Amino acid sequence: MNIYIDLIIAIGLSMAVSYLLVFPVMKLAVKWKMMDYPELRKIHTEITPRMGGLAIFGGVVAGMLYIRPDTPYFLSISIGATIIVLTGLLDDRYQIRPIFKLAGQVSAAGILILSGLKVDILSVPFLGMISLNEPISILFTFFWIIGITNAINLIDGLDGLATGVSTISLISIAVMALAIEPQITIVYLCIVLIGSNIGFLFHNFYPAKIYMGDTGSLFLGYSMAVISMVGLFKNVTLFSFVIPIIVLAIPVFDTLFSIMRRVINKQKIMMPDNKHIHYQILAAGFSHRATVLIIYGFSALFGLLAILFSLTSIGISLIITFVLLFLLHLFAEMTGVVYRGKRPVIDFFSKNDKKDKDKDKEREEA
Repeated sequence: MNIYIDLIIAIGLSMAVSYLLVFPVMKLAVKWKMMDYPELRKIHTEITPRMGGLAIFGGVVAGMLYIRPDTPYFLSISIGATIIVLTGLLDDRYQIRPIFKLAGQVSAAGILILSGLKVDILSVPFLGMISLNEPISILFTFFWIIGITNAINLIDGLDGLATGVSTISLISIAVMALAIEPQITIVYLCIVLIGSNIGFLFHNFYPAKIYMGDTGSLFLGYSMAVISMVGLFKNVTLFSFVIPIIVLAIPVFDTLFSIMRRVINKQKIMMPDNKHIHYQILAAGFSHRATVLIIYGFSALFGLLAILFSLTSIGISLIITFVLLFLLHLFAEMTGVVYRGKRPVIDFFSKNDKKDKDKDKEREEA
């Protein structure tokens, strides 16, 4: 069968199953008391079912059963995903201690590494190909899987945010998998996740009827980590170390800046706060929906830059690098990392904007 027909069927099947599964999952969430209650640090004001990630997982399973991707790591990836989903379900129900959540993530990562799925070669700009010895390879893979898994979990703070950001990143990976070094298996893996996310997003976008909970955010994070390892570290020869980080820039740097901010402020690293990028945009006066759409825009921009970065020459890549650094600086200012909370670049544009508005007002009065 034509590959494009397969892709259309796979994305449609995943989307439909995910969308329909939300209804029984919401009933189960109420029955099992897996509800998200309003509190001081949270934005929502109504009791909302969580564990919607189970619907996302179901949509992915349906898509995978149809396309049956050809990869030697499929069984290990599936076992790891099941462990991650069970860990998320336990946390959604019992609010388990962080050490137990970490144990589930380490178990899933361990299964992948034992199967042979590791990052063993990195292509670093200006340094070339770097081979990682066994211990470094294992450590890097562990940190990547666990780091990205938790990064998606951390940005799941607004309706539809984690779902949309991960979908945009997956689209970027799928484009690179088709355009740069055709890897049909990677495209299949991306497509079923994209379809499942979109099906869930119908219920999860503001105002959300259900949240994905840790069941969904941990599963999406794990899936993103695995796909980026197989589809970017392994197959994009130029800048293979940089590309995955650009694609996942929003969750990666929001997590890194959160850690830096807490260290600077002498807070516990694991202590939650309201300084994440989405909270800062909300605090600037944007609505819930607008905040999510702004972050979607940032994510799409980073995804586009990653695609251009992987396709262009060294000279143009350097220009893109400066653009990326400027965007990351803005990102850091918004999350309160640089200059002890001061925001020189943002304030500069704000002052100029205020001056222009004052001049316009003076002209109108004249």
